[in-house]
Amino acid sequence: MKMKKITALAIVGSMATMSLTACSGSSAVETTAAAGTTAVAEDATTAAAAESNQDAIVLQVAFENSISEPIGQGVEKAQELLKEKSGGSMEIQIYPDSQLGDKSSLIDSMLLGENVCTVADGAFYADYGVPDFGIVFGPFLFDSWDQCWALVESDWYKEQCDKLEEKGLKLVASNWIYGERHTLTTVPVNTVDDLNGLKIRVPSNEIQSKGFDVLGATSTGMALGDVYQALQTKTIDGAENPLATLYGRKLHEVAKYLILDGHVKNFTTWVVSADWFNGLTEEQQGWVLDSFKEAGEYNNEVQQVADAEYLQKMKDEGVTVVDPSEEVLAAFKEKAQPFYDMGADFGWSDGLYDTVKKAMGAE
Repeated sequence: MKMKKITALAIVGSMATMSLTACSGSSAVETTAAAGTTAVAEDATTAAAAESNQDAIVLQVAFENSISEPIGQGVEKAQELLKEKSGGSMEIQIYPDSQLGDKSSLIDSMLLGENVCTVADGAFYADYGVPDFGIVFGPFLFDSWDQCWALVESDWYKEQCDKLEEKGLKLVASNWIYGERHTLTTVPVNTVDDLNGLKIRVPSNEIQSKGFDVLGATSTGMALGDVYQALQTKTIDGAENPLATLYGRKLHEVAKYLILDGHVKNFTTWVVSADWFNGLTEEQQGWVLDSFKEAGEYNNEVQQVADAEYLQKMKDEGVTVVDPSEEVLAAFKEKAQPFYDMGADFGWSDGLYDTVKKAMGAE
């Protein structure tokens, strides 16, 4: 995969163009699709394509999640807004459930200038030539969502967006909440020390792996689709993700202990080809940026309601939920701190942690 990324970036290097603006808006996304949603989503997509304006500028928005999830509902709102703002001269076609391929394939298509858009985060962009972006997925970096949004509006964040754009990728929104990531286990976890030696599944990237290793756990990278069986057979002892994913994948059926540690406040971003975006008029660019930003605000409202519902469903279905005290969370944060001394392993700039904390208003 590394060679594939390098090849795509090399191709784009010859056609790099600069955008009119830095990244817009004030957020490792994984599917929580329930059985049967793919067919419904495909039918809806086919119907939408049939009704499309043949002369409209089309943006294909593709992602791993189900259309029924909060993020899917947010995309439908963006579709509605862009059609309205452009008077039908621009439109979004929606492809949920990985219908157009995985995230890496979509990004590679963007680097070749294609009219596709997907959802991704800082840990992912670190693999595409902007290593400092990866810090936003560090454990316990943020104490509040307000700190996330302060960082997104900072000069530091805009600089990272500019660097990403030089690589051929343009962020059109960064104000989407994907959710706080919590830890679901097969044995009780009440404190950070209870994680010692537990095998916890994480997405297969270095930042999230080391982020859990420093807490005393043994991180285990594997595909999300394999997690249920791995928990069932005790190959692993737990998994982490936002509530929507944990519940949507029915992981609570085989792991009955949830600690609301919120180790990552996972805001996510929507990304398109910089070449495609810069081929639009300034007015068209504005329609795209405004549509995704406003849809992000809608998504965040839906997410908040959905999280409360998922949590209650998990309790009703026999999950023991631990809401840790400030003292317990402080111990988690203290144990996570050595992660931020590993910057050289990730290729981070000197003093990055202090720079980011200042940019988010935490110092």
